[in-house]
Amino acid sequence: MPKLILSMDGLVLKEIVLTKERTLIGRKPHNDIQIDNLSISGQHATITRILSDTFLEDLNSTNGTYVNGQPVKKHVLRNNDVIELGKYRIKYLVDASTPGVSATELVDSASLRPFEIGTAAPTDSSPATPARARAQAAPPPARGTMPTSSIGYLLENLGVIQVLSGANAGQELELSKSVTTLGKPGYQVAVITRREQGYFITHVEGAIHPQVNGKKLDDQAHKLNNHDILEVAGVKMEFFLRA
Repeated sequence: MPKLILSMDGLVLKEIVLTKERTLIGRKPHNDIQIDNLSISGQHATITRILSDTFLEDLNSTNGTYVNGQPVKKHVLRNNDVIELGKYRIKYLVDASTPGVSATELVDSASLRPFEIGTAAPTDSSPATPARARAQAAPPPARGTMPTSSIGYLLENLGVIQVLSGANAGQELELSKSVTTLGKPGYQVAVITRREQGYFITHVEGAIHPQVNGKKLDDQAHKLNNHDILEVAGVKMEFFLRA
C-alpha cells in the first residue's frame, strides 16, 4: 500500500497510508492531511488513487505545489517523489509488496517499444493502414445491429489505440485495463479510462494539453468516439473499437 511521509526541516512529522481513493491536503481541519501553516492554502492539493496509479493535483493554491523542485498542476506520482508545500515535504513511497510503481500500461509516446504495448511491429514494408480505412473496407453491419455511435456498442467492443506517426506507426495498444496511461512523464501525460459509458481521455500532466481531432482538450474528461485521432506528446494515434 502506498504511503506518504510528512516532514519539515528533516524531522518526520507523520506517516500516512493511502487507504482512501481521494486524500485532501490543506490548512483547514476537514482535510485528510492538515498542515496548520499560513503558507498552506485551506484546500491546497489532492492525491487520487485509481487502481495502482496515484495522481497529485494542485487545487489552485496560493503558493503552489512542487514535485522534486518543479511546479506542477497535475502529476503522476512515482516511487520516491517528493511533494513540496512551503517548508513541508511529503515523500511518496510505494510498498515493496506492490509489483511495480504502476500496474497500468505506461506508454512513452515518444519512444514506443513493442513490449510496452504487447504487439510486435508490422513485419512487411508497406505503410500502416489506419483503422478508419479498415473499417471503410469492411462490409456494412447486418440490419438490426447496434450502430457504432451507441453506448451499447462501446460496452460490447474493446477500445484500441493505433500509432499513426513516427517510427512505431502501426503498433497497437488494447485498452483492456480500467486505466491506461499515455504520454511522456515530465512532458505530457494523459489517461484513458474505461467506463460503462465508454472510453474517456483526461489530461493529467504537462503544460501542453493533448488534442482530439485537432482540438486541444481542457482539464475535463473527454469521451472518445470511434476513429477519433489523438495527439499525445507529439505522437498521433487513432482510437477505434474492435469487435
